[in-house]
Amino acid sequence: MDKAMEEALGNVRIADEVVEVISGMAASQIEGVVSLGNGGAVSDIANIFTRGSRKGIKVEIHESEAKIDLYLTVKFGSTIPKIAGLVQEAVKENVENMTGLTVAEINIHIQGVAFKDDVIVAEQDDDEE
Repeated sequence: MDKAMEEALGNVRIADEVVEVISGMAASQIEGVVSLGNGGAVSDIANIFTRGSRKGIKVEIHESEAKIDLYLTVKFGSTIPKIAGLVQEAVKENVENMTGLTVAEINIHIQGVAFKDDVIVAEQDDDEE
């Protein structure tokens, strides 16, 4: 649909939460990703007070561009840079195809490593909100 036709029909606004869900689903399908978020108590408490935010995902939408931060726990023995790249590709493809937004940035924060049933969590970064 061209721009003139879109304007004639009205505006389409996509909530940050929609992009969070799409991003989370895309990331969770990558082999080696154990979970989103770090699983720590500080993160759990922060999520209680963060209105509308999905655990382990932060989205900012400006105009027609999205910036996405994902906080992941990965499986021990996985190649972290490879997993991060696959997550970035999957999230970008899914968000752009489903929403029409341009994904300007996808930042991957590895917060922990899972050993079978145990998860080792890195110290909480000050920049995670």
